[in-house]
Amino acid sequence: MISFIIPAHNEKELLGRTLNAIHAAVRALGEAYEITVVDDASTDRTAAIARAQGAKVVCVRCRQIAAARNAGAARATGDVLVFVDADTVVTRAALSAAIGALRGGAIGGGCEVRFDGRVPGYAAVLERLLPPLLRALRMAPGCFIFCTRQAHLAAGGFDQTLYVTEEVGFCRRLQGLGRFVMLHEFVITSARKLRARSALEMLRVGFRVARGGAPALRRREGLEYWYGDR
Repeated sequence: MISFIIPAHNEKELLGRTLNAIHAAVRALGEAYEITVVDDASTDRTAAIARAQGAKVVCVRCRQIAAARNAGAARATGDVLVFVDADTVVTRAALSAAIGALRGGAIGGGCEVRFDGRVPGYAAVLERLLPPLLRALRMAPGCFIFCTRQAHLAAGGFDQTLYVTEEVGFCRRLQGLGRFVMLHEFVITSARKLRARSALEMLRVGFRVARGGAPALRRREGLEYWYGDR
């Protein structure tokens, strides 16, 4: 059984697309599966959309991605966990490669990412540079991470003291447990945040987080790029 876990806060615009893509990809592979949407304090139709498309809904009020992911994992029943962002389209090729890697002995991994629609110039450059960089670092983008249930438990789940970058530590802990793979296949994630910000604004976001150091990652304030209005 494959358990897809989707943290979501006010994702009525894109959640339906994400769920449709998962249904199509996994049914094409003929695998048993379930989808759990973790509705984290949404004020829109996120939960209703999830239920209408056959997903289980877990309601929390954390406003924290790590905690939402862990809440979904705790309710999942599959032996394979796939963490997907609510604005990400899972392709059949990426899912097939992920399942194949796990059945071949890997304990977890990630894949490449493409952005949807029009993107500013700096984002197009970023899209080209990210795959080799992430592969060299063996870091999976947070929008698509897969692992065995056993590995998730052994790694202690996602660090709930962090409001961002929780996927970095999780991937590193997985790497200490067994073979962690970075696939050449890709998923497609929304570039909405990149389209809404200039290169200068993105540099300011990075500088502010870097200047704040570890303490800045442990509070929601100052992390509006991830937690602010879309």
